Amino acid sequence: MKLIVESSKPARAAAAYIRMSVFVLERGIAFRDEFDQKDSDNMVYAALFDGKRPAATCRFEAYNDHTLKVGRVATLKEARGHGFGRKVVSALEDKAKQMGFTHSLIHSEMDAIKFYQRLNYEITSDVFYEDGVPCVVVEKDL
Repeated sequence: MKLIVESSKPARAAAAYIRMSVFVLERGIAFRDEFDQKDSDNMVYAALFDGKRPAATCRFEAYNDHTLKVGRVATLKEARGHGFGRKVVSALEDKAKQMGFTHSLIHSEMDAIKFYQRLNYEITSDVFYEDGVPCVVVEKDL
């Protein structure tokens, strides 16, 4: 297992592979909604490799001067149940702490709330729709 957290073409390519598999092909989210203008070589991605194959990913963006926004968290179907999602989110949080961020927020799909609660996130919003999917904001201090 290898875990990278960086702004690089390999990290972006691994993230794109996983997100295409999970969000576009498995979940049916439109390509144009999944891949946005924020996806660039400057975006910080966490990517976990199981052997040579990308297995889990998420991305980092600054919400404000002290808050990290974690997004596009995904694990390949065949790699679920091994803690890979937790590992990429935790790695991204660690990177954010090194950069001086003290708070984290995530737009969580309703079926992922328990996953984030296990990572000590708390629901802080009412339900809203993002790309046609019901979500809530979850937050925690780092």
